Amino acid sequence: MSHHLPDTRIPAPCIINTGIIVNKLDIRRLLADLGRVHYIYTHEGQLQSEGDGDVMEVFANPQRSTLVANQALYLNVYSFDYLELKQSPQQETYFDLIQEGMCLRLIPLSTPLQERRERSLNVSAIEAMMDQVLSARWDAEIDDDASDSF
Repeated sequence: MSHHLPDTRIPAPCIINTGIIVNKLDIRRLLADLGRVHYIYTHEGQLQSEGDGDVMEVFANPQRSTLVANQALYLNVYSFDYLELKQSPQQETYFDLIQEGMCLRLIPLSTPLQERRERSLNVSAIEAMMDQVLSARWDAEIDDDASDSF
């Protein structure tokens, strides 16, 4: 005798500004847009470290560490059990990455839109610089060709 359960599908969670996220892919997606942050590292409620830095990489690898050094953060979502979204009294969302008695709080100092604009400006600046380098090289080659023909 087989028992058939009704085909009930539970919708995916919808989390807006506050809540707990346990799915590693969701955590990675949230953190990937971070740029400059203020971080606060506590263990058992005691402050261990605090500072400002740039989120350089967000990845998911159970074999690698989360690293914070020289104002750079390399965040491995497997270093944490879950992420808790919270809001400050000013209605700004921040991120608490929790692992047993440890918490790495990330307070964004820029918005994802600002970060995208900054990256776009950086790409534009690099493209302009490359154009100048190539143009200077072509000018030098033309000058070399012209001097060789005399």
